[in-house]
Amino acid sequence: MLSSGLKSHLGQILESTIQKVEVVSGGDISKAYCIYTPTQRFFCKVNNSAFAMEMFIAEKDGIEIIGHSKTISVPQILGCGEFEGNCFLLMEFIETKKPTQKDMETFGHQLAQMHSFPVGDSFGWKQNNFIGSLPQSNTYHTEWTYFYVHERLVPQLQMGLDKKLLHFNEVPTEKSLLEGCKGFFPEIIPALLHGDLWSGNYLISNEGIPYLIDPAVYYGHAEVDLAMTRLFGGFGTSFYNAYAEHFPITKGVGERTDLYQLYYLLVHLNLFGRSYYPSVMRLLRRYFD
Repeated sequence: MLSSGLKSHLGQILESTIQKVEVVSGGDISKAYCIYTPTQRFFCKVNNSAFAMEMFIAEKDGIEIIGHSKTISVPQILGCGEFEGNCFLLMEFIETKKPTQKDMETFGHQLAQMHSFPVGDSFGWKQNNFIGSLPQSNTYHTEWTYFYVHERLVPQLQMGLDKKLLHFNEVPTEKSLLEGCKGFFPEIIPALLHGDLWSGNYLISNEGIPYLIDPAVYYGHAEVDLAMTRLFGGFGTSFYNAYAEHFPITKGVGERTDLYQLYYLLVHLNLFGRSYYPSVMRLLRRYFD
């Protein structure tokens, strides 16, 4: 539970008395709390790991850039800091409901609008951030294939080797990765990506408004977000049909979905272990043997 000192500090930020604090389930990286004042509820993440402040700043920046696009809602950030050795991220609490088909249709339209937000000519992001609790490298590149191979696949493959989850004979060379990807990647316009868009990272408010949370933002190919939505499910036909009104399906999308899901499967391999090994190897052998 929150320490009395941190509770008092958060009360000062909110300019209100905190009446109650409840643990919120589902936080596997940080501790999560619902904070009650006399008139409102708020959401707070707390973490005391060595990289906690860096992680929360990256999350805050990601939420703010999505908000700046004015295309899809994000929770309002109310505070981000450190107190007595604990880092915290304090934000608006979103009252949620089970999505309807209409809600998911709205979500599909708004995600497509976010992917249409003008971001310039380079792939990457102004700083490195995190995918889950793992570092995510975002060095700018002007060519998408080089960005995806060097900033996404190579670091995760190297981490798999370091963790002894992969053998060096199983890992393609950078040349093989570049050649394997290049044939499937068309000329791509950079888009603002959520970066980790699984079903646990969106909310539908009681008013039917879609919200994005826990981003791992960067400028990349819009299909990356779509590939992640399809990896574990939870989005539905109305979402995809609405999105496709803005971005029709193009040739090679099946292969690109595989290649983009490879990154997320490597992340899960490095986070959660060998249960993801067969899926990783299936894609490595299909595209890079």
